[in-house]
Amino acid sequence: MHKEELVLWHLGNMTFHAKTLIMTWTAMAAILLFCYLGVRHLTSGKPGKMQNVLEWIVDFVRNLVSDNMDDEKGRPLLGYLLTLILFVFFSNMLGLIPNFTFNLFEHFHIEFAQLNKIFEGPSLQSPTADINTTASLALLTIILVVSLGIKYKGVHYFHHFIEPNPVFVLIHAIDLISKPMTLAFRLFGNIFAGEILLKVILMLPGIWVLPGIIPTTIWLAFSIFIGSIQSYVFVVLTTAYISQAVTATEH
Repeated sequence: MHKEELVLWHLGNMTFHAKTLIMTWTAMAAILLFCYLGVRHLTSGKPGKMQNVLEWIVDFVRNLVSDNMDDEKGRPLLGYLLTLILFVFFSNMLGLIPNFTFNLFEHFHIEFAQLNKIFEGPSLQSPTADINTTASLALLTIILVVSLGIKYKGVHYFHHFIEPNPVFVLIHAIDLISKPMTLAFRLFGNIFAGEILLKVILMLPGIWVLPGIIPTTIWLAFSIFIGSIQSYVFVVLTTAYISQAVTATEH
């Protein structure tokens, strides 16, 4: 199996994983296009198919928030959670899309920004198949959890670290640290493993012959299901963690 070369971009003292960055921009562009198609013929009458899909996603996230916290605290989070579920979902799906450049950058020896190395291989790459992306999302979530906890509870937010006894402070601290770690590694592990297996399947001889198309199609369908479930799980856990932080503790 051909090992893809890691392409790095440098800007001053900063280093960027070029392929992850390009695929992140691609996912963002896809989300913007999806939302534009959903609202371009926005109507309060009979909505179109894309508006129906977009409204269903908004209602789904709104119901998720309302089931976990009161409306006053949950309403400001709707935009963030809606963006989060769309970004994670579209990012998960990118790795299942064939390489639409057809390796033309390599064929015509286009080495600008090492695009020939970024767009090599039979398929694109999911940004969420990079631990840096999932860790960033998880870190953003836990920062939001702590900041909202302090906003709504003040210093009393940290009181749960010593409940029911001060000796449990270490356990609660480990619990707080483990939340972003499990969020990051769960999403990364599932998407990365799925992409590796898909690449292996696509490299098998005779895979495009009729007997090989069937298992490939089944695996693609399963990967879409897993990608959808992972985006759902990530947002549900984010909502649950925020709810725990902002909801008043009952004694």
